[in-house]
Amino acid sequence: AMYQVDKDRYYRILEIEPNASDDEIKTAYRKMAKKYHPDKLGDVGEDVKNAGIEKFRQVQEAYEKLINRK
Repeated sequence: AMYQVDKDRYYRILEIEPNASDDEIKTAYRKMAKKYHPDKLGDVGEDVKNAGIEKFRQVQEAYEKLINRK
């Protein structure tokens, strides 16, 4: 049961439905990676930058887990 909770979290991070196809997962990943990539954060405060880096890491982890789920 715990595995299912984690998997749902990955779908929420990428803002997609649990029945998303691999193509939908890839598209969502690219969109979120662009949005949160550390290079895109520019000249923001340290707290905002750290939050963005953490979100980017979560997006990467979610993508890896979901794309390798089969």
